Amino acid sequence: MHWADVIAKEVSKKNDHPTIATGISPTGILHVGSLREAITGESVRSALKELGSDVRLIYLIDSFDPLRRRYEFLPNEFEKYVGMPISCIPCPCGNHDDYAHHFIQPFLDVIESLGVHSDIIWTHDLYSKGKFAETIDLSIKKRNEVEKILNEVSGSDKTFIPYIPLCEKCNRFTDPIIETYEFPCVEYQCKCGHKGTADIRMMNGKLPWRLEWPAKWKIFNIAAEPFGKDHAAAGGSYDTGKRIIKEIFDGDPPYPIPYEFVQLKGSGQMHKSTGSSVTGLDAIGMTPPEVLNYLFLRVNPQKAIDYDSGIGVLDISDEYDRMESLFFDGNIAETEINSVRAYEISQHNNIPKKKPFHVSCRHLVNLVQIADDFNGVMNILKRTVNLSDIDDADIKRLKRRSECVRYWLNGFAPDTVKFSICKNIPGVQLSADDKAYFKILNKKLQNIEWKAESINETILEAAKSSRIGVKKGFQVLYKILINRSTGPKLGLFIESMDPTFVIKRIMEASQ
Repeated sequence: MHWADVIAKEVSKKNDHPTIATGISPTGILHVGSLREAITGESVRSALKELGSDVRLIYLIDSFDPLRRRYEFLPNEFEKYVGMPISCIPCPCGNHDDYAHHFIQPFLDVIESLGVHSDIIWTHDLYSKGKFAETIDLSIKKRNEVEKILNEVSGSDKTFIPYIPLCEKCNRFTDPIIETYEFPCVEYQCKCGHKGTADIRMMNGKLPWRLEWPAKWKIFNIAAEPFGKDHAAAGGSYDTGKRIIKEIFDGDPPYPIPYEFVQLKGSGQMHKSTGSSVTGLDAIGMTPPEVLNYLFLRVNPQKAIDYDSGIGVLDISDEYDRMESLFFDGNIAETEINSVRAYEISQHNNIPKKKPFHVSCRHLVNLVQIADDFNGVMNILKRTVNLSDIDDADIKRLKRRSECVRYWLNGFAPDTVKFSICKNIPGVQLSADDKAYFKILNKKLQNIEWKAESINETILEAAKSSRIGVKKGFQVLYKILINRSTGPKLGLFIESMDPTFVIKRIMEASQ
């Protein structure tokens, strides 16, 4: 049974109307690994919905977190905002409401395109609406009990601050001295020297993370939540949260779904034009949504994922297509059951009504480099394959995949897969034996079916019957077409090209 189905069954036993939570703190550019939490949460939501549950997925944006330092990607002027809530810091580009919105909006666009069905909730809005007031009140009143729990679980002996006011003078969160508390007001002294009053029903301060997390569980009655393995470590924030919500907030902890981190792998791990690591926006740019979902769903959350933005992008796309074929055609081996189920869940309960038209991702890499645009890709396919059963959904999907391949080629693809068709015969030195080979090949190509297998056989025959041999025969053919000695699989590659163009180029090379 797929891991999402296992979790869904466990959650449904205890909750008639379960709420699944995911979230993030958008203090900077969001790495591709941040997608794992959102996709994991959506997969459990989908599995619960399939069981008939009235389920809700919420995406909590920690927009009231402080900017902890000026990151290297920020201008020097942002040094003055360190310590302030990111929802109160100006947008770095000037096109968004604030700093938090600047970094989260591209990510929200990505998860929407992935089919993640979530309600977006901003933490600073919750504070401004007084949603945390009850848990803040309990945290301050039961400060000694909270401190005892935190120290027992974490093994420390630190003094605990239950509430962090936002200084009304310097607009920063600091480690304050809380002088008095009488609901709803906290009197504090900030490190800047200012003495002030914070109303816990307003956006005047926040709970520290180890209290804020279980407070969210209480506010939304969270049934399950995926989170990084660091929070699941012994004595970590999930362990303290379990006791806080039970003993301080009178609630129940969610079903834990800890996940391993995503590691970047391969030569394509950095965007070649920007030098930055792969972002969520990059991932959806070069990988179709359903394939990206499958990438994360095919393994248990507690297993690490090596994200390879190089050739791995082609591998995962072709694996996805193979699982899709198995889903529609049957004959699924026992070892493939969970992978096929991962394909099914990756559709978020919107499985195609018929088996989609498939073009190998590797072949598509060749097509988009041969053709000028998508219409050109379709013209090649019309000439080389049977498209009688293709429909609008197939064309839409193929267009999206073509766009993904172009994105990948422009930023992450290794140079070994890149090429361009030479409009004129390149200035390569061809020997008399090379030219004789091209004369033989030209004659043989005149009367064959323009299919990859026939083309490949003809090239082999011509090379063997000439004096240059097979290896050199392939090399010089690549040379006159793309000015390289290696390239895509030659038969399929030449089949995709206009026969008139190819034969004319070979004839020119034979002169």
